Amino acid sequence: MKRTKILLSGLLLVSTSAMMAQGAKNIRINEVLTNNTASIQDDYGQNHAWIELENTSFTTYNVRGMYFTTDKSVLDPKMSVPERIKRMSVIPSGDPRTQIGGRQHLIFFCNSNPAQSKLHLSLNVPMSEPLWLGFFNGNATELIDSVTIPALAADQSYARQATNKWVVKSAENVTPGIENFIKTDETKDAKLKREDPHGFGITLLAMGIVFFCLAVLFIFFWVFGLIMRNIETAKKVVNTQPIKPITKTVEVTHDLAHATGNILQDGLKTKGIDKEVYIAVISMALKQYQDDVHDVESGIITIKSKDTGWADESNQMTHFSKPVIPTSHNAPRIPTTPEIR
Repeated sequence: MKRTKILLSGLLLVSTSAMMAQGAKNIRINEVLTNNTASIQDDYGQNHAWIELENTSFTTYNVRGMYFTTDKSVLDPKMSVPERIKRMSVIPSGDPRTQIGGRQHLIFFCNSNPAQSKLHLSLNVPMSEPLWLGFFNGNATELIDSVTIPALAADQSYARQATNKWVVKSAENVTPGIENFIKTDETKDAKLKREDPHGFGITLLAMGIVFFCLAVLFIFFWVFGLIMRNIETAKKVVNTQPIKPITKTVEVTHDLAHATGNILQDGLKTKGIDKEVYIAVISMALKQYQDDVHDVESGIITIKSKDTGWADESNQMTHFSKPVIPTSHNAPRIPTTPEIR
């Protein structure tokens, strides 16, 4: 259990140290002025040589306990830490200004008395001589940044560019506390106004965008309509066309299979025709033969008259005149006048 705690503590310490070291590497020397005659002054109105640090990250980092030195002998790896510290100037703690915000700058005054302010260092900076300036971490052994500064004229500074190259800046271009090189690019509106004063270019651009959008919409809807038409045609073909051919094919296949079965069963005499078909054909022939057997008629109707004596008797009853003698003597005599006795 104790070993686990010790291991976890060691890992936490190592990770914290790594994070601190990574944060320290984001601090770098940004600008140095060695001969200050008319540049910025401290809180007491005095002109001192100054060093500007920059935090290149977007997080705040406290530089208290870190070291500046102009003694190049501290680069000797055999030199002890106490001996190194003697040849360095430490950044005091206790001042909130030592916390450098993200993308911010902080100025330290050199050749001064640290008792005046936490930002005043006793670091010896010669005015008109070249010098080497080193910036070390709080362990006094890890070099964070360094620069070799040439001899500078009054109020000139040695500044770092965005490409990490150093240049000498004239007195009127010195930028303590801010970015060394501020770009004043032409705005897009000003550039457009300069390049297209009459607005022809922007008009053509706008019309081109509109027509391009219309062309894209036309192509989209044309392709969409073509796809929909093809889908509709495919549905019609699937729903209607294949049914009849498939049904007919199935029927023909069934008939052929049935005929083949009959041939295999009954031989080639029936030619694959069912016996039921033969029986039906014979029955129909017999029925037709029976229907055809009857008397031959001419289709002429002959009517013959027949002589009877009923008309004579009718005349005697309706005509009160002379009696009519019946043509047949077998007919009864009908009196036409009353008999008087």
